[in-house]
Amino acid sequence: MRLLLFILFWFPVLSQAQDLVSESELLANLKVLSSDSLQGRRTGTPGNAAARAFIKSKFLQHKLQPLGNSYELPFEFETRNKEKVSGVNVAGLIKGRTDSYLVISAHYDHLGVRNEKIYNGTDDNASGTSALLAVAAYFSKHPPEHNLILVAFDAEEMGLQGARAFVANPPVALEKIVVNINMDMVARADKGELVACGTFFYPQLKPFLVGAATEKVKLVLGHDDPDVYKGQDNWVNSSDHGPFHRAKIPFIYFGVEDHKDYHQPTDDFELVDPKIYAACVQLIVQATSRIDKGLKP
Repeated sequence: MRLLLFILFWFPVLSQAQDLVSESELLANLKVLSSDSLQGRRTGTPGNAAARAFIKSKFLQHKLQPLGNSYELPFEFETRNKEKVSGVNVAGLIKGRTDSYLVISAHYDHLGVRNEKIYNGTDDNASGTSALLAVAAYFSKHPPEHNLILVAFDAEEMGLQGARAFVANPPVALEKIVVNINMDMVARADKGELVACGTFFYPQLKPFLVGAATEKVKLVLGHDDPDVYKGQDNWVNSSDHGPFHRAKIPFIYFGVEDHKDYHQPTDDFELVDPKIYAACVQLIVQATSRIDKGLKP
């Protein structure tokens, strides 16, 4: 009974949820980030740099603070072919009332141009990046309890390199990071379900998520129990939350099931249902707010 009352307390009615996200701004940002002009946002390309500049402009608009002299956190890594590659994470801070941190993340890179076809990566992961900007917009107007680091990771498609670099050389002490909330492919909830992965390992986060739903999309838990989900069906290390998990930092990963346009040149803006996408981001903002308010520093 106590758990039921807790869930009812934390999950406001749909009309309140709809106020959390500006659908028009969300879609406008998604359209820019998935446009042909960015040429698929591959790490190290001019299109990737243009996406980074756009993200920084939005961080500045929402008055996020840099974590140093700049929003940019550059890093280098070596490919399997011993090629040195430079990447740049984009991170901003919204100060809270405690000295602990939530890291909210999404990767902004994608596959670039292959065989003269642009891989725009609308769902993967312009959708998560635009959702990150919606989270920034919300918390810039609703100050959080915890400090929030909002970070757009680079080089996820090259092996989670941006997240690996962040965890290896964090801008704040790792022990002060209490949760990573990661978003990767959050637009195409074609079956009306957004998945939250991670509660199998971190059950203390489950009460903040159970029962969340809008008219268009419900939140389901899964893709984390190793006895149930095997191989690629197990998402525990499938995106940028993986390095946090390996560092023993609790995570929640929001994503949708794979679809036919995943890692294809057909992953385009026109295939996104605006209402479904907005509903997914509403759920993410709600969940992030509950985790922020409910977790003890």
